[in-house]
Parts: sequence; structure tokens; C-alpha cells
Amino acid sequence: MMTVETMPITGAETNDPATPFGALAEFYRAFNGRDLALMQQNWQTDECVLDNPLGGIRRGWPEIEPLYRRLFTGQAQVYVEFYDYSLQLGSDLFCAAGRERGHFERAGRHIDLAIRTSRIYRFDGRRWRQIHHHGSIEDAGLLAAYQTAVLA
Repeated sequence: MMTVETMPITGAETNDPATPFGALAEFYRAFNGRDLALMQQNWQTDECVLDNPLGGIRRGWPEIEPLYRRLFTGQAQVYVEFYDYSLQLGSDLFCAAGRERGHFERAGRHIDLAIRTSRIYRFDGRRWRQIHHHGSIEDAGLLAAYQTAVLA
């Protein structure tokens, strides 16, 4: 079943990770709140894969965790929200595909972000856990500026 959602997810929403919307809200609450413990709860830690412009391809939580740790403990402030997305829902898997908007700030430098994003979650019998994330920035200039600012 596919649904198209119009309300952005920021992480400020009530999040019950036993629902797809709640699992997504939990991710954005963890990300925007720089909460590494909550972020780990959101991921299925053994078989997960992250693929984005900052981390490349990382498999399993032991490879993914250092990326979030660096981002959450560093000087940069990053905020993103998920919008213009659709959900493809099955009995034990769902895929959310849409866009993220937000900003990056560090040392007086501000970059507005526009990211295409997909996330896949698996139901473990109690809650939804993220097993895959792919993010891409289609504007080459924005991608280069973001990578330079974050990885510097």
C-alpha cells in the first residue's frame, strides 16, 4: 500500500516506533536532538546499510555509529526535516522516499540543505527498525560545499 504524506517530519512529533510514522519521527528526533543512544535504537544494528555523501557506504552499526558520533559531538549544527514523501508499506517492511530540507551551520558558515532521501525499515515484532538509508544531493555545487564544510 502506498500513501503520500504532506506533513513534514521534524522529530518534534509523538513517536511510537511501532508505527511507520513514529519510527521516522524517532529518527529525526534523534538526529536533530543529537541523541546517539536514540539513533542506535532506530537502526537494526546487524544488517543495516547507510549510503550518503558524507559517509559513503557503511554497513552495520559499528561502521555507521562513528559518522553520527562525529556529527553529534562536533562544532557543526545540522537540522533536517523530511517532507514531500511517500510510504510503501508491506507487512514487515516499509520504504519512505522523499526529500529533506534544512541547514548546516559552523563557525559562522550557513548552508541550506536539499537532499533526496530514502529509508527502509523492517518490523522486528515490536517496532520498526531502519535497515537502509540513502541520501543524495543533486546540486553539484551544494554537494561540494557541504562535503567541504562537514569533512574539513
